[in-house]
Amino acid sequence: MSRVAEHHKSTSPKSVGLFIITCSTSKYNQSKSGETPKDQSGDIIEKLATDAGHQVQGRKLIDDSKVMIRRTVKNALAGKQVDALIITGGTGLSPRDVTFESVEPIITKQIPGFGELFRKLSYDRIGSPAMLSRALAGLVKDKPVFCLPGSPDAVQTAMENLILLELGHLIRVAKEH
Repeated sequence: MSRVAEHHKSTSPKSVGLFIITCSTSKYNQSKSGETPKDQSGDIIEKLATDAGHQVQGRKLIDDSKVMIRRTVKNALAGKQVDALIITGGTGLSPRDVTFESVEPIITKQIPGFGELFRKLSYDRIGSPAMLSRALAGLVKDKPVFCLPGSPDAVQTAMENLILLELGHLIRVAKEH
């Protein structure tokens, strides 16, 4: 690691506020019918983030709907205690997977390296199906937004190998401008 990167990391926040959104039509429909759906991917994000010293400011389970995704993203990012947003689900290629289409237009600065590295890590784990992922990261103004697949294994891979390693550094750099 370069001296500049080391300095940036050493002066970055160690604890940040996160908001977690799970996009899943099936889980959303379960919750609407009075059931309590199991949100394993959201639970993994929350556990890994809190174990790393971060604060989860909120969680929301929503339908795979462009309107609902955009509205929830904007509302979450408006929170004063929210420094970053992590979305799980809806990044595949099925007709209901619209997280990418919903979030990409509101990103003000893309972080292409995130998706590239995530797909490489996924390829090392699962092989060629990794190319079907449309994992995405970028800034909406000065707040990082990460769009992850709904798979618990994919979420754990992204959190442990990418997001948690650079989150404080990314927030520090984003807020400088």
